[in-house]
Amino acid sequence: MVSVNIKDTLKKYTMVIALVIIIGIFYVGTGGTILLSQNVNNLLSQNAYVFVLATGMLLCILTGGNIDLSVGSVVCFVGGIGAVMMSKGMNVWFAVLVMLLVGVLVGAWQAFWVAYINVPPFIATLAGMYAFRGLSNVVLNGYAVSISNTTFLNVFGGGADCYIPDFFHGESLNITCLLAGVIAVAVYVLISIKNRISASRKGYVTTSAASFYAKLVILSLVILFLAYKLAGYKGIPTSLLWIILIVLVYNYITTKTTIGRYLYAVGGNEKATQLSGINTKKVYFFAYTNMGFLAAFAGILTVARAASAQPTYGQFYEMDAIGACFIGGASAYGGTGSVFGAIIGALLMGVINQGMLIMGVDANYQKVVKGLVLLAAVIFDVMSKREKK
Repeated sequence: MVSVNIKDTLKKYTMVIALVIIIGIFYVGTGGTILLSQNVNNLLSQNAYVFVLATGMLLCILTGGNIDLSVGSVVCFVGGIGAVMMSKGMNVWFAVLVMLLVGVLVGAWQAFWVAYINVPPFIATLAGMYAFRGLSNVVLNGYAVSISNTTFLNVFGGGADCYIPDFFHGESLNITCLLAGVIAVAVYVLISIKNRISASRKGYVTTSAASFYAKLVILSLVILFLAYKLAGYKGIPTSLLWIILIVLVYNYITTKTTIGRYLYAVGGNEKATQLSGINTKKVYFFAYTNMGFLAAFAGILTVARAASAQPTYGQFYEMDAIGACFIGGASAYGGTGSVFGAIIGALLMGVINQGMLIMGVDANYQKVVKGLVLLAAVIFDVMSKREKK
């Protein structure tokens, strides 16, 4: 068995370490307020759209550092369609299905120009950003449309009962939430150990035993801490369940499936991938169609949390998603990145936003800090590439 040295391990988890340090800084700066149960809950719920969009954006970036600038407008467009449908009394599940279908069609429309007509992704999605923002205003007629369907709001994280009920009726802590945390840790530990044993038997490169078990312990403690914090305020929000589902599904797609390997291959060397017999056009088409689907889902979560749709929703969402991916370790050149890295990037941005908000930092300075953090992440990526050369 070949072991990866400690230096490589530290480099791999640079952003995790940065996230811990930033949380520590804001913990001191806010007098511990940032880690109150309600604030932790709000951090996850308010940034649900970022987690979803960053997951989809990662797949686009993997193909060669390409991005989708239209996702914020698509979020607004799809959310507006759903809100109008439900305001007219249409079945909520039919409305959700239409919203997802519209997202897929929008994604396929843009994917066609990118994959088969060779329009640069920046231009194709920039056009989409303008077009779907305009269509959002047409759908909503320039006004806000409220959503009162309690089923929709509760299932997708916007209603008063949008939390998993405590089946054990705990008084100060949500027992169901704590139990879910323990089960999650047990499953994570078992799967990690099983994968390590399997990799060792096949002769794959693995981290040292010390690094592996340190990671196992640290992440287990993080999961338990998160479960404890959520248990102190209503428990598990339904939006978190959707986030977990999206993350697990797309982590599996990017690490265990053929299309996942193709995404990395295209980003690593597109010409070599073509010469090996892989249809790169289909890979691009999948990435951008999928982005439309996830933008639609983010639109569902956004309008559910706000209980309304407005023509201004989704502004700068694309920047949050792009920033989360690059901060989380995705390469600006493509071919490198992970779903969990994108989630770490989204969390880091969320912590920065919430921490500065609690501390009363001016909104303009918040943007300055986010911009500098993004620049630092990309510089780190560029310098790492130079070291390898």
